[in-house]
Amino acid sequence: MLRLPQFEVATPSTVREAIELYTSVEGALIVAGGTDLVPNMKHELFTPPLVVSLANIASLRGIARIDKGWLSIGAMTTLADVATSDLVTAQAPALAQATGLVAGPQLRAMGTLGGNVLLDTRCQWYNQTYFWRQALGFCLKKDGSKCHVVEGGSKCVAAASNDSAPALMTLGAILVFEGPAGRRSVPIDDLWLADGIVNKRLEPGEILVEIQIPPTAPGHRGAYGKLRERGSIDFPLLGVAVALDVDNKSKIERADVVLTALQARPLRIKRAHETLVGHEVGTSECATAIEVTAELAHKQCHPMPNILGDHDWRREMVTVYVRRTLKAAIDRSGPVHHV
Repeated sequence: MLRLPQFEVATPSTVREAIELYTSVEGALIVAGGTDLVPNMKHELFTPPLVVSLANIASLRGIARIDKGWLSIGAMTTLADVATSDLVTAQAPALAQATGLVAGPQLRAMGTLGGNVLLDTRCQWYNQTYFWRQALGFCLKKDGSKCHVVEGGSKCVAAASNDSAPALMTLGAILVFEGPAGRRSVPIDDLWLADGIVNKRLEPGEILVEIQIPPTAPGHRGAYGKLRERGSIDFPLLGVAVALDVDNKSKIERADVVLTALQARPLRIKRAHETLVGHEVGTSECATAIEVTAELAHKQCHPMPNILGDHDWRREMVTVYVRRTLKAAIDRSGPVHHV
């Protein structure tokens, strides 16, 4: 049995109180739903003296329409609530699908959107027990000086594995943080760093409080595809988010494709917009554009043996999943999660 290390828990009722507690103790950590942090603490990847829980801060929960058609989602809103929200499904279908494919129903009932956005990177050499990691000599990300993925590598290549992130990127989401210096809004594209140890630009002591999604076009269509070992529970071996805006003549006027679980940050497929825009959905020309986009993704994506699953097979599945997810977005046929 894996035991939790000894720590104190604080349960503030306001964001300001949470920030004060978070910054008052060196090494303190924030916990939202706890579905990722608690297992990681059992593995002694984190041993904080204080854990500040956001569970009692009611203002961090909820989904609402705000000014000019923007959608506001509190960071402590559960993944289950996001996945089943009529507002999210109508305005951001890829996000609803992505959150509905995170883990299993019990974990979605506990896990939060904010927690998933800020999920730590993962690696099969890192997400192990202390005993296992010690026997191996540890790694760059925790306690060691060697990368077991890239021989002689000096940079951690643990993979971003948060399903919600690519969907939010295709939607142009804004992340709202609150910290000792006040509130700041960050376009989600600007959050990421290409560093598996710390892959987010965060200011000391700040907390994610809100995710804002701009209004989408009347002809917006979105989908999310997830490759994993099992039909539930598992983290993605590959995640594909697609956003398409289709005009009243059935022509694509905007396209975006973002992938996750390949490197330390989500990866946007270059030239996907140019390849798809202008094609009428349902035509042979559009089908050809989809194939070209899938091949572009294959050329740009180079999975490494940093997570479970053969990396050569995962690369071949990039083409398959980009194609399937684009078709699912066009057809409005729901998420892609074939095993």
